[in-house]
Amino acid sequence: MRALCAAAVLLAGCVSGPTPPDWQLGASGALKAFQEHYLKGESQLAAIEFARATDDLRSTGRGDLLARAELIRCAARTASLEFDDCPGFEALRDVAGSEELAYADYLAGRAARAAGEDPLSQLVAAGVQLKTAAITPAQIEAAAQTASAQGWRRPLLAWLGVQAKRAEDAGDREAAARIKRRMDLVSGALGAQVGGAAK
Repeated sequence: MRALCAAAVLLAGCVSGPTPPDWQLGASGALKAFQEHYLKGESQLAAIEFARATDDLRSTGRGDLLARAELIRCAARTASLEFDDCPGFEALRDVAGSEELAYADYLAGRAARAAGEDPLSQLVAAGVQLKTAAITPAQIEAAAQTASAQGWRRPLLAWLGVQAKRAEDAGDREAAARIKRRMDLVSGALGAQVGGAAK
């Protein structure tokens, strides 16, 4: 399920044919909006969109689709280094299909899988590697660069935090301070300090 993180592909499909039903278009659009808001750090908007998507999916009575939506949420959290046991998915495990179960094992670090070429798949793969302690400094830097290039504040702050801790553990206070300054810039703390000083 390499394209699991691509909500539009997941639910709306990518082949030509009849116009998808409203629930399918609605759920697909809401899941895509959820991902965008979540990765930008807009938690409240992300929660609203996810609730909208799951409401559409519940109208079908298909637990496998709800399980997939929960995996999309868990994947976004993994990309942002917010690890948990995917409780939303676990509550639906008994109605999930083999593809969903395999992807859940991947997110948990219990199964290997090739990452997709899209930025989110790359970040999810890096998150799994970090979770399983199988990541290199170069891969950590690549993950931070990927998040930065997409303007994804939440995963960028998480990956910069990993870099800062590694620098501190190595005794490189200069590098740690530089990374933390960048984190302040991303979070808005640095801008607030500068703006306050200018008043």
